[in-house]
Amino acid sequence: MTGRGIGGNVSCSEQIGSLNVKVGVVGCGYWGPHLIRNLFDMVDVELVVVAEQRDERLQYLRRSYPTVRLFADYRQLLECDIDAVVIATPIQTHFELAREALLAGKHILVEKPLATNVAEAAELVRLAAAEDRILMVGHTFLYNPAVRELRRLVQEGELGRIYYGDSARLNLGLFQRHANVVWDLAPHDISILTYVLGQRPVEVSARGSTCVRPDVHDVCYLQLMFSGGTSVNVHVSWLDPDKVRRLTLVGDRRMAVYNDVSTVDRLRIYDSGIECPNVDNYGEFELAYRHGGISIPYIAWREPLRMECEHFVHCVRTGEEPLSDGQQGLVVVAALEAASRSLANGGTREQVEIAGPEPGWTAGYSDRRLGLVSATAS
Repeated sequence: MTGRGIGGNVSCSEQIGSLNVKVGVVGCGYWGPHLIRNLFDMVDVELVVVAEQRDERLQYLRRSYPTVRLFADYRQLLECDIDAVVIATPIQTHFELAREALLAGKHILVEKPLATNVAEAAELVRLAAAEDRILMVGHTFLYNPAVRELRRLVQEGELGRIYYGDSARLNLGLFQRHANVVWDLAPHDISILTYVLGQRPVEVSARGSTCVRPDVHDVCYLQLMFSGGTSVNVHVSWLDPDKVRRLTLVGDRRMAVYNDVSTVDRLRIYDSGIECPNVDNYGEFELAYRHGGISIPYIAWREPLRMECEHFVHCVRTGEEPLSDGQQGLVVVAALEAASRSLANGGTREQVEIAGPEPGWTAGYSDRRLGLVSATAS
């Protein structure tokens, strides 16, 4: 291999001006069609091939994308002349597919979570470095303009010191065959929180219920402690009548609510709080409550998945580390694994054990790496 980006030793500007990134997709189930649509529509991408085992999905692809080559066996896809592979298959297949794609010399984008355990995730991070290939994880909410604006507010101190957070990700279904609700839904919340707070989870406790199937948790409550001292409660459920996607962060200056279900005010900033008089005896004063105004910042909206795909292609071209790189994926898997241990042990506090060097979260999560303007720009 002559260079990390496409085109070997060709300069980045020459790469961008002369080459399309050739991509293959493995999987066309629930999420795969959305990835295929975005990649097919991108002018600097050539969607060459899709691998999918189910005949009815292959028939759909033939009708919708007649110019794309189709295989039932992903190994045939890996033999094609492509630069990158996007993996949108069930969780238990991620490690082996990603490993084979890296060994075949392909850059990869794999859907969340990166793997089913820390050992597998760490091996993919190691292998991507050894093969000098891009390893990116599909933590789509990191590319959501409202989430990026929330990170800016936190990182620039506009909310003050964060007291705590509360997150809820609820809906009716979709039940998974090979994963519980924590592994299905909580990767979103953990990736958002590491990005917004600029911290990694260091301790997790989890309790849950197995309501529908006796061997699969479908409702869970997690408490995560982060490296900067912030505590966040996360509620995930496949058994709720309403679709809820909400994160509340409470700071000593302001409070913020990110509501992804809302179409008009995804982010609200509350100028509310509690002020403590500077006295020695608590009994001699009453707390002062501040109920200020509510502001709704303008957020220039783009589809997060499209921004994720564009970022992946940019990293393949240039060799830059992705925003949601393999190390971030490893941290999320480590937190999920700790939550699983806690569930099995009746809610015990479990340490988040991460292989490899301590990641530099704040330095690594700059929007400048995305080539993006401020989320509030017109």
